[in-house]
Amino acid sequence: MELLEIKALQSNYLRRLTDDTGIFQHTKFGVPDRTKGYTTDDNSRALIAAVLLYKSNNDTSSLDLIQTYISFIHHSQNEDGSFKNFMDYNRLFIEDKGSEDCLGRTLWALGFALSESCVPDNLQNTCRYMINAALPLLQAVKSPRAMAYAIVGLSYMLETTGALTYAFPYSYEEKGNEAINFLPKKIITNLVDELAARLHMQYGIVKGVDWHWFEDSITYGNAMLPWALLKASRLTGKTDFKETAKESLDFLASKTFAAVGYFKPIGSHGWLHRNGEPALYDEQPIEACETLLAFLEAYKVLGDKAYLYQATLCYQWYLGKNSLGVSLIDPQSGGCYDGIHASGLNLNQGSESIISYSIAHMVMSHE
Repeated sequence: MELLEIKALQSNYLRRLTDDTGIFQHTKFGVPDRTKGYTTDDNSRALIAAVLLYKSNNDTSSLDLIQTYISFIHHSQNEDGSFKNFMDYNRLFIEDKGSEDCLGRTLWALGFALSESCVPDNLQNTCRYMINAALPLLQAVKSPRAMAYAIVGLSYMLETTGALTYAFPYSYEEKGNEAINFLPKKIITNLVDELAARLHMQYGIVKGVDWHWFEDSITYGNAMLPWALLKASRLTGKTDFKETAKESLDFLASKTFAAVGYFKPIGSHGWLHRNGEPALYDEQPIEACETLLAFLEAYKVLGDKAYLYQATLCYQWYLGKNSLGVSLIDPQSGGCYDGIHASGLNLNQGSESIISYSIAHMVMSHE
């Protein structure tokens, strides 16, 4: 697009953080920190990046990444459909069940993988199998972000023809009523509507004259909430979802863009509490990515080019249009630094950071 100079993405760094188990969670500078192991959260995010890479390059190495990340997620799923999150370097999960946010993020990734026809049928079937097992858990979810992540993932499925059925009639494990009841579209549609309605209701309870948000603080994964309502509004046609999404996204923008015209995410060292001031640091790469995705959705749903410009500023945050005035992309490794501290760049280059940049880069390359 004209507003951006899109340079080639160095995807080798993402591959160097990935072994035959999955993607490592953290690094010591540019080297994987094996003591921190792996997470389902990061492998789910990495799946989205790998699908985008494969869609763009159609190369064997990107397909291998997709296979690895889906395999990790499948290994993390419990019999009740939930997902374990943290795994140590010995390939042992160190918890019985991950958070609700982990469930939501995983469904986002699996739903996205189903929306891209480049992903081979057998891998998509594995995604369908895992989603079907996790669906019964969603009605009990209380975390607003878990709801939002799940809405986005399920919406990708509902928007894609054929995403809800196996590429083949059914596997040898599904027979009779089990095959008929697999990924029921009506139930999934109702789930999206119900979860969105709960987000909308919470927003109505919490918002005030000078506070247009879902909670009394703005913390992490913020843009997912209005993004989810924008997705739900497209599927359901409900204007109240769209109105709440617009009002809350505009409010978030008012808190995350500097007056001189660059994106400045709310700092993780203190966040933003009602009637308070946003924490200045630490600025996290994941916020730039998710906010970018929300603004692109707003542009598509609301048709206002201002949202496209704001998405552009989110992308440029990685490239140096930020509070520090320096690029977060290491020109030697292609990695993304872990954020902006008060004292400068966080020189570690963990998986969440390069995944976020990779997603942002590939999405903006096609706008």
